[in-house]
Amino acid sequence: MFIILFIIVGIAAGFVATRIMEIEADLVTTMALGIGGALIGGLILRMLLALFGVAAGFVGAVLGALLLIWAYRTYIQKK
Repeated sequence: MFIILFIIVGIAAGFVATRIMEIEADLVTTMALGIGGALIGGLILRMLLALFGVAAGFVGAVLGALLLIWAYRTYIQKK
């Protein structure tokens, strides 16, 4: 059950992050960036999750997705 919630939060974070970074990505890329960002943000901000609850987990997922989008734009996406 936790994994399903994690994937849903990751997808939502990817959507928010792609809008913030103004990237035009397809659905699969948006989902992958969000889920990857949720993994990164979840690891980095796990302590905040324990201290402040689920809201910190979502913020961490968005921040992780933003980091992945930056790396995607910088190293992968053709300009």
